[in-house]
Amino acid sequence: MEEWFVALTLFEKVYWVIAGISSVIFIILLIMTIVGGDTEGIDGDVDADIDGDTGIGFQFLSFKNLMGFLTIFGWSGISCLDAGLSKPLTITVSIFCGLLMMFAMASIFYYLGKLQSSGTLQLKNALNQIGEVYLTVGSKRSKIGKVSITVQGSLRELEALTEEDRDLVQGDVVKVKEVTKNGILIVELLNK
Repeated sequence: MEEWFVALTLFEKVYWVIAGISSVIFIILLIMTIVGGDTEGIDGDVDADIDGDTGIGFQFLSFKNLMGFLTIFGWSGISCLDAGLSKPLTITVSIFCGLLMMFAMASIFYYLGKLQSSGTLQLKNALNQIGEVYLTVGSKRSKIGKVSITVQGSLRELEALTEEDRDLVQGDVVKVKEVTKNGILIVELLNK
């Protein structure tokens, strides 16, 4: 093995060293990502309410992407040298392949991040949903009550008002017809 490496030109040695080291680091990063070791150094629990969080944007330059670049750069350069291409063409092809890998990885992580759900309740999703009165809702918007309603796949108890002529009592079936700016549901009685 040592004789083989000594017989290589400096140009070939550089490509083999880059390919070897970056491949090992890239495989370790890949295994850590799959097993869940990719925590970015967060210790303990974090409980925060973040409004307007749009997630992580398109990150072209990151450590993972850099390792992907170097890995593909090295192996494509070795392939070009084995194919007998000139040094300038080898460098050009390996840089192009490395950048292509970086773009592919950045795109994958960007779109995977988009799949993540924030879990934030969007009250507009309660419109036209049917629920049941939990705490009495006063007639003609006289008293805020609560309704049990399924919003975004989970049952929630939300504050509600009504424009009906009578109080809505526990067990009445209602439909959400409006959501106020301050997050109170306006409901109408369904089982009149």
